[in-house]
Amino acid sequence: MLPAHPVGADLGCGSGRWAALVAPKVGKLYAVDASAMALAVAKNNLTNHSNVEFHHCDVSQLPFPAGSLDFAFSLGVLHHLPDTQRALSDIASRLKPGAPFLVYLYYSMDNRPVWFRSIWVMTDWLRLGISRLPHALKIGSTTALAGLVYWPLARIARLLEKLGLRFEHIPLAFYRDKPFYVLRTDAYDRFSTRLEQRFSKLEIQAMLLRAGFTDIRFSDHEPYWCAVGIRAGG
Repeated sequence: MLPAHPVGADLGCGSGRWAALVAPKVGKLYAVDASAMALAVAKNNLTNHSNVEFHHCDVSQLPFPAGSLDFAFSLGVLHHLPDTQRALSDIASRLKPGAPFLVYLYYSMDNRPVWFRSIWVMTDWLRLGISRLPHALKIGSTTALAGLVYWPLARIARLLEKLGLRFEHIPLAFYRDKPFYVLRTDAYDRFSTRLEQRFSKLEIQAMLLRAGFTDIRFSDHEPYWCAVGIRAGG
């Protein structure tokens, strides 16, 4: 699907967690983030990858010519923007026809029972409080959440899995085999941002279609929802 030595973009690269996995496999990777602080961390984490080029901008100001990218991905970012639909359209315009785009958007719990969605409502009130704290307190609060909430629930799910018992109903079971660094990073991403949108699978599919993507496919596994679309015209 991709040409030799493809050129692509990590849109909302954060600390460079995903860019570090992709960079060794491609010709050139643009790491884009609207946060200067996050971009500085990414630069430090990706010093061994000479094919990564960093850009401090948001999705509405992408410095790439139209139809210039062979691929792009944006994982856990676009739901924090006020106009996710426009962001998807802006990304699509930078992709070559036939280029794949991978996106992860927070789900609206559309595949979860009522009790699970109720827990999310309570945690969202917590997010609204933490997101208004000074940066240092955000770090401390979300690290505490990772240690006192994420880690215990994840390890309970891991234990149930080892015992051959059902674990999927445990909140945060997705993190059962993840290191604490991932728990801490994701807790910060989840609770430190004031703006958070959530979408159903059908809503995401409709937005991708409107943006100009076809052959849209969703992962059936957590985290929800991850989708891949192909830029129309290929």
